[in-house]
Amino acid sequence: MTTDLSGRSALVTGASRGIGHAAAAELLRRGANVLITARKPEPLAEAAAQLRALGHSGAVATHAGNSGDAVARAEAVRRTVEEFGSLDILINNTGINPVYGPLVDADLDGVRKIFDVNVVAAVGYVQEAYRAWMGEHGGAVVNVASVAGLRSTGVIAAYGASKAALIHLTGELAWQLGPGIRVNAVAPGVVKTRFADALYSADESAVAEGYPLKRLGAPEDVAGLIGFLVSDAAGWITGETVRVDGGLLATGGL
Repeated sequence: MTTDLSGRSALVTGASRGIGHAAAAELLRRGANVLITARKPEPLAEAAAQLRALGHSGAVATHAGNSGDAVARAEAVRRTVEEFGSLDILINNTGINPVYGPLVDADLDGVRKIFDVNVVAAVGYVQEAYRAWMGEHGGAVVNVASVAGLRSTGVIAAYGASKAALIHLTGELAWQLGPGIRVNAVAPGVVKTRFADALYSADESAVAEGYPLKRLGAPEDVAGLIGFLVSDAAGWITGETVRVDGGLLATGGL
């Protein structure tokens, strides 16, 4: 079985930076064409230029829009099929976390927004991809979850609950969409991105000490796993949530 993705087309959400950007680069490296989305046009255009500069054979397209907007999701999927002639791979990477601290004090509008973007939008993208291409032709989906969806944190509780929902949805979708469409998830620990900055920037070495591998993750650590999961080499893997956490949950802590 090969991990080559030549001739396939991918849509990666939230790909202007961080894990999404690294995932897009990995899919391009393996030969895929990639459309990337993000909310703001300027960082998205810059990210696309960086990806093109890598010199891989696959094409890069963009669509600026909010993943929480149904019209934007439909347009991103339509553009992918229009640009490349197919939509074989969907990476649901967009995630937000405006709510920290105890749930009893949480702003409920913020909690609703987390679930709308982190969970509902992911289902919406799967629906659009299914209608536009995958329902007839098959494909592979990877949802970017988190170890916070596997174990309580006490700090990013609403975010963790949304990722737990995404993990459960991964199994449900795998069951419902097989055999033509495989659906898996990845659950990263703390990865050095701007999104996760508040979780490690005060004392990175102290945070890393809690990991058996004694370092935090890099976006590329997650991207490599994503590239494998959407390839033929993972052809008998669906409904799984694969931890990529430097061994963090093996310690029993978080």
